[in-house]
Amino acid sequence: MTTNAIEARNLGKCYRVRGHAPPTLFSTLINPFKNRMNERFWAMREVSFEIPAGRTIGVVGPNGSGKSSLLGLVAGTITPSTGSVTTKGRISSLLELGAGFHPDLTGRENVYLNAAILGIPREDIRKRFDHIVDFSGLRDFIDMPVKHYSSGMYVRLGFSVAVEMNPDILLIDEVLAVGDIAFQLKCLDRIRDFQRKGKTLLFVSHALQTVEEFCDEAFLIHHGRLVSRGAPPDVMLTYIKSYMGEGGYLYTQEFGTRDVEFADVRLRDEAGREAATFTTGKPMLVDISYKAKKRIEKPVFGFSVKTGNGFYVFGSNTQIAKHSIDAIEGEGTLRLRLDPLTLMQGNFFLSLSIHSWDHATQYHRREDYYPFGVKNPTEAVGVFHLNSAWETAPKT
Repeated sequence: MTTNAIEARNLGKCYRVRGHAPPTLFSTLINPFKNRMNERFWAMREVSFEIPAGRTIGVVGPNGSGKSSLLGLVAGTITPSTGSVTTKGRISSLLELGAGFHPDLTGRENVYLNAAILGIPREDIRKRFDHIVDFSGLRDFIDMPVKHYSSGMYVRLGFSVAVEMNPDILLIDEVLAVGDIAFQLKCLDRIRDFQRKGKTLLFVSHALQTVEEFCDEAFLIHHGRLVSRGAPPDVMLTYIKSYMGEGGYLYTQEFGTRDVEFADVRLRDEAGREAATFTTGKPMLVDISYKAKKRIEKPVFGFSVKTGNGFYVFGSNTQIAKHSIDAIEGEGTLRLRLDPLTLMQGNFFLSLSIHSWDHATQYHRREDYYPFGVKNPTEAVGVFHLNSAWETAPKT
């Protein structure tokens, strides 16, 4: 029988929001009750879940949604206002930049300080110390006060200490994004090692592809509530469609003269049905309806596709494709056909644009506006499919 490493029941955290400045005599005379009132802000509210031991859970959501508060409640660094959270096993956490470090102590001293806080005997740390320092890559700076460390150095040392404690539960906030690429890869390799050992991981990340790749399940937090949980690809698509795409308040951009503009855009599958998820190797159709307020000579329609992490996959337009449009006026529809769709498993953003032949005028541009998901029925991995075949070379 699988035991739960983390259990939350009706978990909530409320803060009292006070004024930014002390009340003045004038403000008190105008409204004698206003300054006595404290507004309440719920960073987390009515959240319940169970996480079996050995599972890796990714937590996503817009900034300010309550993700870090959730990790703090699980770690025990924040006291819940309502409900409860219980954990089984030793917890190690990396929740914020420099957390647990004393700025006036050296890196060496902070390693022992962190160990003492976690209840690790000094002799054990002495045996692991060289491994911690080697993993962090900070041997030349280990005797420097950490107040002189860069943000990347903080993360290096903090993560190195956290994983060396051999915890049963590892909590990681978005701080890994601060480190350089080489160190991020080392961290991800260590996370894989933790997974092989059956450890429980709970981490916050805005890197959607990373969540899809590493997590067994994803939580979507919004306004302090757990609004969705399930398979990472499905939760990621819910996230980007609800809060990032189609004019959502995150990441999208829209601009242009609007002499001609997009009236309606529909994503369709091979049967012509509107769809949000497509299959590798099958067609993806994009019907683009537009409305021109005046006659536009030689307009250029373009598109591009990015991954959920913002990686630019592909872009083209009617000019590049030699599909010349002499002029448009009034209403019309253009179809973009991606057949076969060579994108692999994941979530993506489609951008669309209409501009002049010489690229000098942007009539209408929607960046990262249309999110969609792709399912890959094969066992191949990667961002996009390459046509490939294996052959036995003839003997020479």
